[in-house]
This record gives sequence, C-alpha cells and structure tokens, in this order.
Amino acid sequence: MTYYFIADLHLNENQPEITQHFLQFMQQKAPLAQAVYILGDLFDFWIGDDEESELISTVKAAIKTLTTSGVKCYFICGNRDFLIGKCFSQQTGMEILPDYEVVDLFGKQTLLCHGDTLCIDDHTYQAFRKKVHQKWRQALFLCLPLTWRIRIAEKIRTKSRQEKQHKSANIMDVNPQFTSETVARFNATQLIHGHTHRQAIHKETDFTRIVLGDWKTDYASILEVSEQGAKFI
Repeated sequence: MTYYFIADLHLNENQPEITQHFLQFMQQKAPLAQAVYILGDLFDFWIGDDEESELISTVKAAIKTLTTSGVKCYFICGNRDFLIGKCFSQQTGMEILPDYEVVDLFGKQTLLCHGDTLCIDDHTYQAFRKKVHQKWRQALFLCLPLTWRIRIAEKIRTKSRQEKQHKSANIMDVNPQFTSETVARFNATQLIHGHTHRQAIHKETDFTRIVLGDWKTDYASILEVSEQGAKFI
C-alpha cells in the first residue's frame, strides 16, 4: 500500500506547466495509491464552488476519474482555497477533512493539516484567518455576484503579496513549541503539513515533522509513504 501527499500547487491559468504536472501525477502515480491527500492550496485562489473555467473543469475531471476508479482522495483546505465546499466534493468524490485529521500510516499516528494554523507568530495573518473562517462572513461573501468576488480576491492577493515583503521568514514558519504541543494534543508521533513551502523531513525530539514543498513549473513536490517509510519523489 502506498499513500501520496501533496500541497501548495497553487493551480492557476498563468502556470499551465504546474497543471500538467498535476494531471500527470493523477494519471500515472495516483491510481496506484491506497489514497491521495491534498493538504491545501490546490488552487491559487478559490472564490466559490460556482466559479467555472477550463482549468477548474480539468482539475475536477482528474479527481473524479481517480475517485471513480476506487482510490480515495482527501482534502484539507488551505489559506487560498478554504471556500472549497460540498458542491466541489460531490462533483469530484473528494472528501473534505477538518483542519486537523489523524490517520494511521503503517502504525504511526500521523497528524495532517495545511500548516497555516501552526504559524502563530504571524499575528496579522492569524487575525485575518479568524475573520475569514467565520461561517457568517463566508455565507455573506458567497452571496455576492461572482464578478464582485473576483475583484475582492484580487485585492486580497495584492495586499498579501505586499505584506509578505515586510515579514521575516521566521514569522511565516511554524512555531516550534506550539507545533510540538499540537502534535502531543492529538497523541501523534508524526506530522505532515504544507503551507511554508519548505520541503523537508525534520526529526524532532518526540515526533517527525514532514513539510511538503510547493509546486513549480519544473518541479512537483510529492510525498510517498509506504511500509518502507516516507520519501519525496
């Protein structure tokens, strides 16, 4: 049995090479898996399940083909696509998981998350996250016309890029103590997350922390977990 974990693809129309990497993975590697876990930021931005485009249709079809073949596909929302909802899930057969999920990987209790909730030193982002994850705000936003939502999303992305230029790398990384406490709270011995774009396998004191990398036009960060262990391919 093999499990695959990916995150931070940030699929968008301006980088078709990354979409091709994803499609190649879904056609060649994913069908051989026990399950595929997408740990957030599959899309660069998501403004509602009613949005339509050639890219979205292509991605939906790839996931649907996988789940129809019998391979489970799970999703944890990221900071860019937290509005992916029931409609997308029903159309693709992909199951949406909560912010934190514990799975048994060959005897190792493994905590899965996107990773943004672990970056508690980034106070500006955490305050923003708290607001946009309020259900009433999300419901209100989704009631707006699609064109309005697109303009709002563009403004948020622009502001986010500007703010990142003035933040230190450490602030945008996970808080070590909080991360350790979180893993302990879920009685896990292994953690897999994305968000920080710092692909690595860290051997901490009480657990192993595996960080998924982001996808680029010439590189796809894919974690393969089997009985032989975890490795990036």
